[in-house]
Amino acid sequence: TRELEIEVACGITATAQKKGKYKLGEGITGRVVSTGEPVIVPRIGEEPLFLNRTGIRSNEEKKKSSFICVPIKVTFENSEQKVFTQDIHSQPDNLSIGALSVDRYYEKEFGLQSEQDLRFLTIVSALIAQAVHRVQVINREKEALQQENQRLRRELSAKNRLNDIIGNSSRMQEVFEMAHRVADSNATVLLRGESGTGKSLVAKALHHNSRRADKPFLVVNCSALPENLLESELFGHERGAFTGAEQRKKGRFEQAEGGTLFLDEIGEISTTVQIKLLNVIQERCFQRLGGTEIIKADIRLVAATNRNLEEAVLEGVFREDLYYRLNVFPVHLPPLRERRTDILLLAEYFLEQFCKENNKRIERISTTAIDLLIKYHWPGNVRELQNCMERAVLICDSNTISSVHLPPTLQSSETVSTDSPLSLAGAVESFERELIIDALKHTNGNQTKAAARLETSLRIINYKIHNYGIDPKQFKVKS
Repeated sequence: TRELEIEVACGITATAQKKGKYKLGEGITGRVVSTGEPVIVPRIGEEPLFLNRTGIRSNEEKKKSSFICVPIKVTFENSEQKVFTQDIHSQPDNLSIGALSVDRYYEKEFGLQSEQDLRFLTIVSALIAQAVHRVQVINREKEALQQENQRLRRELSAKNRLNDIIGNSSRMQEVFEMAHRVADSNATVLLRGESGTGKSLVAKALHHNSRRADKPFLVVNCSALPENLLESELFGHERGAFTGAEQRKKGRFEQAEGGTLFLDEIGEISTTVQIKLLNVIQERCFQRLGGTEIIKADIRLVAATNRNLEEAVLEGVFREDLYYRLNVFPVHLPPLRERRTDILLLAEYFLEQFCKENNKRIERISTTAIDLLIKYHWPGNVRELQNCMERAVLICDSNTISSVHLPPTLQSSETVSTDSPLSLAGAVESFERELIIDALKHTNGNQTKAAARLETSLRIINYKIHNYGIDPKQFKVKS
């Protein structure tokens, strides 16, 4: 505040204490803090700079009272901490942040007594400064930790993680950031990416993290319905609108009133439906099939496609004006092969999920199995990985998912990015290495216990560990 206030005082009422406020350079106290130099006033009543803001000293007391004031100086470690004190007197290494003062009865031996008092107060002020400095350092560290904690919580929160979407890769962080920015708006979102990348999960997360979360979230798979049924599904129909329309039916646009409508595989709809959909997006109203009533559509539209809409526009199978209406806020979901750092994270998530569903206790995924998961190109993306892990859990009878539990497609030379097939010696080495690592994990990095677990000698284990470049220390659990 650049204003001095009394922090603590002896023999002063709370009301008087509140009155004791000084600007920098104002009065004796303000001058001490501003200059960084102590001041001794032999007689308060004879000093015009003494303001007596608290009003606790009578005229008689001021005549027989002395005043000693010393600065409280704190040592700062960097220039950034001095930014708020540009106009306060400061040396290269220390800075006045306050003052310590006392009243003394004036005595004839004032000169000698005042020097002793000055030395004493200077020592006390140094102790106060050290305490203040420690408190400031702790507060800064707490503030930094709180900010870091809040940042991490935001990253790991449901809003940023978008509920069930797993991923820590830079590509997924971009998706989270984009989705987080648009979630609470009414803008039309176009989710683009290959099949199995999680477009429906992102659409659901956009709805649940928006102000429409308490309203309906409806999904329409545009590729699963023929043209006439899709039109009726979206806009509804009146009784007798077509053969078989025996009663009025509300369409998804009506049912999703106030909420979100997710149109999956939007690139597959016919030209006729494209025209009607364009009118709804532009005018925010529509008519049921066979009806004349104008119905307003208060919905948030999210669309998804795995097609190249730009090529579809050039080929004339997708309307250009609808493309621009849908492409207000595009979000690209990367294929799994472009976010390989997320593969193990997803695999462990699915492992835990399917173990609970099937009442199984599988603790880990083996090193060789992890290698196969990482090297595979995943044409089916996250959906394929999910199916792969479900299969592995179902056929695994041990506490570890091994390479033999993975589908054959992951183990064929055509689908693994390796230049040469694994030789017999290489396969034996890989198997031995996996067994040793597994034993070290169970024994907390203890090689003797690992040897006993594998029913072999410590000498052989040491030789294998050295030969395979395994570091037992990394398996020690830190207490």
